Amino acid sequence: MEWENLTSVSEFFLLGLSQQPEQQWPLFGLFLSMYLVTVTGNLLIILAITVDAQLHTPMFFFRANLSLTDTCFVSTTVPKTLANIWAQNQVISYTGCLSQLYLFLMFGMLEASLLAVMAYDRYVAICYPLHYIMVMSPGLCVFLVSASWVTNALHSLLHTLLMSSLSFCADQEIAHFFCDINPLLSLSCTDPFINELVIFTVGRLMGLVCVLCLVISYAYIFSTILKIPSAQGKRKAFSTCSSHLSVVSLYFGSSFCVYFSPLSSHSAQKGAVASVMYTVVTPMLNPFIYSLRNRDIKYSLKKLMWARKIQSF
Repeated sequence: MEWENLTSVSEFFLLGLSQQPEQQWPLFGLFLSMYLVTVTGNLLIILAITVDAQLHTPMFFFRANLSLTDTCFVSTTVPKTLANIWAQNQVISYTGCLSQLYLFLMFGMLEASLLAVMAYDRYVAICYPLHYIMVMSPGLCVFLVSASWVTNALHSLLHTLLMSSLSFCADQEIAHFFCDINPLLSLSCTDPFINELVIFTVGRLMGLVCVLCLVISYAYIFSTILKIPSAQGKRKAFSTCSSHLSVVSLYFGSSFCVYFSPLSSHSAQKGAVASVMYTVVTPMLNPFIYSLRNRDIKYSLKKLMWARKIQSF
């Protein structure tokens, strides 16, 4: 009888954030506006960093990669959500679901890796300012970013391949607005022990490495800042990492609320809502946090706007 409930799944149904028909179009407008703001803001920062030679430094190189990651991250989930609401169709194909899972895991962990790399960059800049140019060489910067991309691509592939080996029950409803790993595991009719073991070991190990890099880097940064005698010097040193610290707090705080909260039928809906924070809201706020607090990026963006106005005139 147990085998009769197994099926060769060809599609899933994404239940989204709400089942109420009157809430669908407000959600569509909200997601569409946040998506457009996110893509526009991050692409503007990439353009500003690429065009302005003064921003060709390690810090802004990592910032451009973070903006690219944010754009890809939000594009993994939001367009499909908008398409489902527009067509009033909750279906996502099996292949599409696994593809979305792969991209979501890759860009989600890539963001964490880049934030850890940026913390190391700030550590070198504040603790060893005289050796910063020598330590953060172009070769090292490219290596750190490339290693982050390759490592997370392979890590995501591992989870996706393990997910594809599972059999799913006749119940194909995913209580989420995208294909996340926990809702998919809950639909499995076969024992997901290997998947959970890999999540617990490999997944948490990679997450732990990022968190340790962040904690250790900022422990040294704060220790160095506290040793600066003048209050103005302390403010100037802290201002160079305040934007990054804000983004780290927002991203990891919302992520921990989703993946370290107790699993239950009641928390599934709350988990989907909380996921909006780090999958949509955080990528949308990142450009504002960096541009509003960084004088160089604000100046570069102003130059871009003036250049466009002059060309138009």
